[in-house]
Amino acid sequence: MARVLINVPRTVRRGEVFEIRALIQHTMETGYRPDAGGEVVPRDIIRRFACAYNGEEVFAAELSPAVAANPFLVFTAVAAESGTLSFTWTGDNGFSQTETRPVAVE
Repeated sequence: MARVLINVPRTVRRGEVFEIRALIQHTMETGYRPDAGGEVVPRDIIRRFACAYNGEEVFAAELSPAVAANPFLVFTAVAAESGTLSFTWTGDNGFSQTETRPVAVE
């Protein structure tokens, strides 16, 4: 499992727009770089990131080899009700990781 850092406010007011920050540690190998032996290192990137709020997708991004290692994404959502944010990263070589964080709406 890759290490992730997710920053979500613990509580928000109903109707408030709040910021979400998500970072995952991943090398994001482009598939173009040669290794020390001159062989091309196989591509290994995160291709898609999605965030769902109580099961409804609120943000998604398609990533490409041009994205730096350890992709960091910042986006906003509107606090509708208390629930769970679900973050999913999917990539090459069968990579998939999902993390969740609670959101309390006052």
